[in-house]
Amino acid sequence: MENKEIRLNKYLSDAGVCSRREGDRLIERGKVTVDGTVALMGQKVLPGQRVCVNGKPVSKEEQRVLFLFHKPKGIVCTSEKREKHNIIDYLQYPVRVTYVGRLDKDSEGLMLMTNDGELNNKMMRARNMHEKEYEVRVNKPVTADFLRQMAEGVPILDTVTRPCKVRQIGKDRFDIILTQGLNRQIRRMCEYLGYEILQLKRIRIMNLELGGLPVGKTRELTGQEMETLYKMVEQELE
Repeated sequence: MENKEIRLNKYLSDAGVCSRREGDRLIERGKVTVDGTVALMGQKVLPGQRVCVNGKPVSKEEQRVLFLFHKPKGIVCTSEKREKHNIIDYLQYPVRVTYVGRLDKDSEGLMLMTNDGELNNKMMRARNMHEKEYEVRVNKPVTADFLRQMAEGVPILDTVTRPCKVRQIGKDRFDIILTQGLNRQIRRMCEYLGYEILQLKRIRIMNLELGGLPVGKTRELTGQEMETLYKMVEQELE
């Protein structure tokens, strides 16, 4: 690390503790200390300062870790210990990692877990248009009009969703590829059009595919997957 100050939320992200946004929440709740003193929002830290979260020291891991996880329905994407079914406790991974992009509690599918905070930040920037693909089952037959409206954009959360790719894969099932990640986006889009989601599964993040990875299991990225992923975000990492 260079001998200069960095924002505390970035330090936590780079250490693989959590996203910057969740870091701010931890700081706001008084869960983070710097050299024994409760941290303040917007605080900066220098190399060598002792940063702790919930009383445990935090440091940037030397070895880069990336692996895929098939999140089961019911597991919550948070590091909050008060949440009984939080993803970190479920995984019990020996190195501190965090997730790149959430899946809501009622959804399942592909998660990328890493301790590379910079990669996480770049992948999560909305302007980078990174693709995520989902298979969805709804409560009634999919129509051509429904598919068209989903693809063109739906008004939710005081905006209109970006145009996306949608195709029918069954009577009541469709595949959708998004390049943004609004809160519970697909569920809200379907609800606006009068549909209820019965099953939602993420099957791809950029070049990474769920494939036959069993529910609740993990696997390391292959060398080719890792090389391709970093090439895809190469510009953002410069």
